[in-house]
Amino acid sequence: MKKHRIRILAFISLIAVLVLSACNSDNSSNGSGSNKTKEDYDYLSILTGGTQGTYYALGGALADMIGSDTGIKTTAEVSQASAANMTALKDGDAEIAFVQTDIASYASKGEMMFDGEVIDNVSAIGALYPETVQLVTTEKTGIKSFEDLKGKKVSVGAPGSGTYANAEQLLEVHGLTMKDIQPQNLDFGESQESLQSGQIDAAFITGGTPTAAVESLNANSKVFVVPVTDEKADELIEKYQYYAKEVIPAGTYGLADDTPTVSVGAMLVVQNELPEDLVYEITKSIYDNASKLTHPKGALIKAETGLDGIGIPVHPGAQKYFDEQ
Repeated sequence: MKKHRIRILAFISLIAVLVLSACNSDNSSNGSGSNKTKEDYDYLSILTGGTQGTYYALGGALADMIGSDTGIKTTAEVSQASAANMTALKDGDAEIAFVQTDIASYASKGEMMFDGEVIDNVSAIGALYPETVQLVTTEKTGIKSFEDLKGKKVSVGAPGSGTYANAEQLLEVHGLTMKDIQPQNLDFGESQESLQSGQIDAAFITGGTPTAAVESLNANSKVFVVPVTDEKADELIEKYQYYAKEVIPAGTYGLADDTPTVSVGAMLVVQNELPEDLVYEITKSIYDNASKLTHPKGALIKAETGLDGIGIPVHPGAQKYFDEQ
């Protein structure tokens, strides 16, 4: 009986030690809720988008800056863009990613393409620049308005992508649905090639302007971007608050006039488990040096607008940087 009592006491003592150890571990974790430190990372991956989009071009430049400033090898990776990027970070397949602000918000709430699947282990680094929603066609198609899309072959991006959601919502305010067109699930590069060859009639492309795919198209065909009127933009913004009015300046893609349209925000997100000090260094690297970028969007990446339009929690490391500004 005495030995039995000793075994029970020993077991209770072991449980107490384990509980105390767990508590101490929690108390010593960084602000991100993880026990990892910067020294645990010798490689960082930034998920971007397709090679013909703004994410990939800008991502390569940011990766170089981050790698230089943190001392950690950082690489920009081709991906299926916003929605796929959120899922990849949730699954631990990368550390940093580009994403549209609307898509990040959907993911955090388990809405739209994330229906029933809340992603709560990803937080924001900060806002970058406006992503223009462009309905691109060529002069030879004769398409001048959204109503002209009826029955036409239109690239709308991959199902569940940010571009697909933008296309669906813009069609909606113009009294159309995917059933009114012949939707084609193409990426930006495929859209450019298919427009050029006449295999499709128009393409939705959401990206920072000028977008490489549209510039490539303009090198071979006369580009036309279908305008979004003020009335329809107001209707869209009233229902989906993350949109803003945008203008594509004359001269872009050889356009003769300014073209009104709408935009959503581009942002960078990060896994919550990344250490606070590392994310602070990443954030500082981006916003302190963005003005040195040769990419046109570098001029729009500023600390004073870094928290604009952010619809998800900000990582403690990034918040520390912005609090210092």
